[in-house]
Amino acid sequence: MAKPESWRLDAASYPVRIELQTRFQDMDINGHLNNVAFAALFESGRVLLNRDVRPLSERPANERTMVAAVEINYLAEGNFPDPVQIATGIGRLGTSSWTIVQAMFQNGHAIATCDTVVVCRTDGQAKPLRAEMVAELEAKLAQAV
Repeated sequence: MAKPESWRLDAASYPVRIELQTRFQDMDINGHLNNVAFAALFESGRVLLNRDVRPLSERPANERTMVAAVEINYLAEGNFPDPVQIATGIGRLGTSSWTIVQAMFQNGHAIATCDTVVVCRTDGQAKPLRAEMVAELEAKLAQAV
């Protein structure tokens, strides 16, 4: 795993941030947050971004999005009961997909990053993203501050 670019480890680089409470059941046998907990916490951040960009009530009936790939890089141990902050933004826009970039922070330190590729399908096939959707996604770009 390559070390993340420094801007990825700064919560201010991401337009959407949420604090989430860790749970006792999130711990592994060593007393640290387990990999499933990391994935679930990142998912909560992605859902928040997706609903902000594309409210369910405003989505065309023939348009579906799906996660195509998820990569989590673990940088440090996470602990219960300390909350985490999930910072989320758009990293890359493609023709019919985009990448959501995230970082997880606990006690002021980055403990993980996550990249998720989301594919949009219209009428069951990949088609270029609507201009309106591109504009909404561009408004949520993550970038160095």
